[in-house]
Amino acid sequence: MATDRPASRGAVYDDAGVVAVGDRPGFRALLAQLRQTFALRAGAGRPLTDFGHFASVLELGQPLALAISTDGIGTKAIVAQLVDRYDTVGIDCVAMNANDVICVGAEPIAMTDYIAVDVASDRLLEEIGKGLLEGARQANITIPGGEISQIGEIIKSERKSFGFDLVGTCVGVVEREAVLTGAGITEGDVIVGLASSGIHSNGLSLARQVLFQQAGLKPEQYIEEFLQTVGEELLTPTAIYVQPVMQMLNERVPVKSLAHITSDGLLNLARVESATGFVIDELPEPPAIFSLIEERGQIAPEEMYRVFNMGIGFCVVVSPAGADRVKEIADAHGLRSWTLGHCIRDQEKRVWLNPRNLVGKGGKFAAG
Repeated sequence: MATDRPASRGAVYDDAGVVAVGDRPGFRALLAQLRQTFALRAGAGRPLTDFGHFASVLELGQPLALAISTDGIGTKAIVAQLVDRYDTVGIDCVAMNANDVICVGAEPIAMTDYIAVDVASDRLLEEIGKGLLEGARQANITIPGGEISQIGEIIKSERKSFGFDLVGTCVGVVEREAVLTGAGITEGDVIVGLASSGIHSNGLSLARQVLFQQAGLKPEQYIEEFLQTVGEELLTPTAIYVQPVMQMLNERVPVKSLAHITSDGLLNLARVESATGFVIDELPEPPAIFSLIEERGQIAPEEMYRVFNMGIGFCVVVSPAGADRVKEIADAHGLRSWTLGHCIRDQEKRVWLNPRNLVGKGGKFAAG
């Protein structure tokens, strides 16, 4: 690994226009006000979890609880416009939401969508619909409704009449006693990583800045390592992990926690209620898209592992007795998997990436 790269360029993602808001006073004030709404419901609708989990869990009535999550595809919408292809972004929208819902142990059952457009192009809407249908098929959910908003004054467009944003809200059901919060993790539990399909729907602002602005590549430029163009590689749909994970849960594999590896990368493992640290002893070789971004942008490893999934799209924390079954189920669903490491007791909830000599907490990695 090159040693002349910057030791840490925390401003790299900021330079791409993405600013972390988690520690900002306004964000803390927003959460404080929203937390006051918890007392507005007794019985159905009462929150059973606090902020910070991948999905919120609400009282529904014994024995079930309702899980709910909202997310969008971010600036992947810009990539779709650059490539002029829109039939896969619906898959990303379903994936970003359904993958979060399963993290609390819930089975996704439905999603509603919100499509904001500058102009209600027939081709745009039809192609978005195709992706939503395919995503729903993979996640085994319905999409019973949604909203289309034509707001040309707000939506920016890289391609005339094809500017859009796409967001979804997914709900799922889980038995209250089976809600996963990571509270039951014990020292020695195993971390199994499931392969991503590529860049997924996070880090696209930085990827576009590096590849298109700094490196001068064109979306239609063919890259041998990808066996497709740069734009097509960036547009590869986010993997949907619902079916293999639901099989694990339905078989009562002793899963302790589940983590969707999105922005913040493997630091998402620490979104658990227990005082747990995560020691990663093995990391797969990242797909070529990440190597290209790292090399062309001269981006430090700690920034790469903070921004991108680096080839691991989902993690399963499981007792040692269940680790082999997790990998067998992943393989049966055509997913590569790796035994990444193990859990330890750690009040600071740190994540050690030993193969890269990095240690992370609080949303950042640094040299370990």
